[in-house]
Amino acid sequence: MWVSSVLRRQNFLIRCLGGCSDHFHTNHKTMQAMKTMSASPLEADSENILRAITPTLDPSRHKGQAGKIAVIGGCREYTGAPYFAAISALKIGADLSHVFCTKDAAPVIKGYSPELIVHPILEESYSISGLGDEERSSISSNILVEVDKWMERFDCLVVGPGLGRDPFLLECVSEILKCARQSNVPIVIDGDGLFLVTNSPDLVSGYHLAVLTPNVNEYKRLVQKVLSCEVNDKDAPKQLQSLVKGIGGVTILQKGKSDLISDGEIVKSVSIYGSPRRCGGQGDILSGSVAVFLSWARAKEKFAKSQINPTVLGCIAGSFLLRKAASLAFEHKKRSTLTTDIIEYLGKSLEDICPAC
Repeated sequence: MWVSSVLRRQNFLIRCLGGCSDHFHTNHKTMQAMKTMSASPLEADSENILRAITPTLDPSRHKGQAGKIAVIGGCREYTGAPYFAAISALKIGADLSHVFCTKDAAPVIKGYSPELIVHPILEESYSISGLGDEERSSISSNILVEVDKWMERFDCLVVGPGLGRDPFLLECVSEILKCARQSNVPIVIDGDGLFLVTNSPDLVSGYHLAVLTPNVNEYKRLVQKVLSCEVNDKDAPKQLQSLVKGIGGVTILQKGKSDLISDGEIVKSVSIYGSPRRCGGQGDILSGSVAVFLSWARAKEKFAKSQINPTVLGCIAGSFLLRKAASLAFEHKKRSTLTTDIIEYLGKSLEDICPAC
């Protein structure tokens, strides 16, 4: 009886392992199918777009010509997100990367890397509690003046990573968005920046250089706010176009199994397989990547007359590169893959497509 019991358990384990093996084989085939997915009518020619807009490393160029990016974000609770976005821009090839954050966040972000230029100028409500309306208004004005004196130097802003939802902080960032529009500076909006513009769509409405990069939940809130309906997965491209037109003139990169990108005129998808590892922070890499590629696309003369919006080109290139880097990182790190691992593969991923020399 004892032997029979052992045999039954062994057989049970063998069946389980066989099931796991079959399951793994099925998943592996699914992953391979996704990797070699035939191009749909919406599928962007991502690799060629990335290759076309990436500038050559010309020794005659000076510092700053390859891109100057600024991240508006970072508060007491969230210091990793603005770092991820800003350092990703540098790893891809931008020359300078700034972070405008709160005073509490600045020392932490500076400690992550000496490569970033950190401006500890933003304030949260707790730091100005007890002040009157006039003093609060003065602080807000001073913050705007400080950002505005840098604005003309930037090729793109990334607004939202690690921003938080403090009312006074969001009020200040609203004014920064208006300032960027007046200076015709492209804006990539992610994270809590999307919370801000979902509640106040007028901040970006009609601005053709604004890019929104919502995840599943952020996209759902945008659809409910602007279209007053629920997300329609069956006709996602059409609904995305309707959402873009409802906001007016922006470009939206809808993150998902396949990233969908639209400026209201066209819809493109990026479906290259990335990684099953969903560690936090990948959206911050994407926002920093899109900012760099958007600025490069605008700088390319041959795209100045192109019918494809440079914001769309930037989204396609940024999405493709992140997915490729995530795939390489997962290949080496598997379950332990972190956002920092993916960042380390951004350079190799770009080098594989656009060799530096």
